Amino acid sequence: VQLQASGGGLVQAGGSLRLSCAASGSIFSITVMGWYRQAPGKQRELAATITSGGRTNYADSVKGRFTISRDNVKNMVYLQMNSLKPEDTAVYYCNAQGTIAGIIRIPFDTWGQGTQVTVSS
Repeated sequence: VQLQASGGGLVQAGGSLRLSCAASGSIFSITVMGWYRQAPGKQRELAATITSGGRTNYADSVKGRFTISRDNVKNMVYLQMNSLKPEDTAVYYCNAQGTIAGIIRIPFDTWGQGTQVTVSS
């Protein structure tokens, strides 16, 4: 299973960006998809996750500003980021957890390559 993230870039404070992540491969099901971020010198942290049933979870720091959504048919997850702040600057990674298609259902927990988001003040 591979994840391909896109949509990062440079934006001024108060602006918006939309990240996209596509999962590909022999996928039977994806239970959870999410976005994590890692700022320079800091540990990777949760931004938001969403289950196949649409249940969402957000870090307190992004609640009310970020919205996560997914397309279960296309195996894609999105992160709409509004009212961006300089402290949102980080590399954003998408993550997917599920099972691989096949006679034996093998679980997977896969990360994308990361996309840079830079918010200028």
